[in-house]
Amino acid sequence: MRRHYTLLIIDDKGSPVRETRFSKRLVWMLTVILVICLSALGVGAYEYTRLYQSVADKADLQADLKQYQAGIEEQRKQIQAFAQSINELKSNLLALNGFESKIRIMANLEHKDDQAALFSIGGSMPEDLDIDIALNENHDRLVRQMHDQISQVNHAAAVQHKSIEALLDSLKDKRNLLVSTPSLRPAVGWVSSEFGYRVSPFTGRRELHRGVDIANRQGTPIIAPADGLITYANAKGLMGNMVTIEHGFGMLTNYGHLSKIMKKNGERVKRGEIIALMGSTGRSTGPHVHYEVRLNGVPVNPENYILD
Repeated sequence: MRRHYTLLIIDDKGSPVRETRFSKRLVWMLTVILVICLSALGVGAYEYTRLYQSVADKADLQADLKQYQAGIEEQRKQIQAFAQSINELKSNLLALNGFESKIRIMANLEHKDDQAALFSIGGSMPEDLDIDIALNENHDRLVRQMHDQISQVNHAAAVQHKSIEALLDSLKDKRNLLVSTPSLRPAVGWVSSEFGYRVSPFTGRRELHRGVDIANRQGTPIIAPADGLITYANAKGLMGNMVTIEHGFGMLTNYGHLSKIMKKNGERVKRGEIIALMGSTGRSTGPHVHYEVRLNGVPVNPENYILD
């Protein structure tokens, strides 16, 4: 015998309006379907919550990753800046070594020609560090090179320090010599012709140019590069108007092609004092001063004595 479930619909007066019968099987099936739908809804809500949380976690991870990458990029920029500082420090040490060599030449002291020997015994100066590595590349190799070069720079600084100390000791008894040594550039301008052999612009033959030519505007002041005595101040053939200063210790300087001589023969001058004005007298292709340095009568390269 089948059982049925009866659904009785009653109106607002309490009178039956309609009666509907459901079989037990149908009710059971509807119940099962309802349970399945509720379960599916629960599972869907759970998965949605998990997905939402995953998206949020991914966004946080991406933000952390960007911050981490930005930190690495900043560190690599700092590494490159430090590498540039090491390159500049090496250049400064070489410049200081060259400056010391000039002083030693001027003071007639023993000097070293090999600047690279500063950085390692029997070796050579290390190449400049590559500071143009892309920020997204690994900088481990650059860091290792920096570590090695820092050790070399420390060694070079110690060597240079000892050398400067020895130089100062040697200069104590050579003060008068240094005061009389032409160490200033005699005029502002550019070097239009260097010391040494060249093809003469007048004869077309290879000749020794016994000084340096410094070119500038007509009337540019020319100064004494050291203390001394004017021993010549007049016209002199192809040199035009010329001044000669004897500085003592076998050192003298000549200045040619002057437009005006400001000092007289026999007058003493101090380092930095104006002695003449630049011109183009004598055999000249334009306003300049021909500047010579002679040691015991022999022309030497003036650039070896210029410190400024």
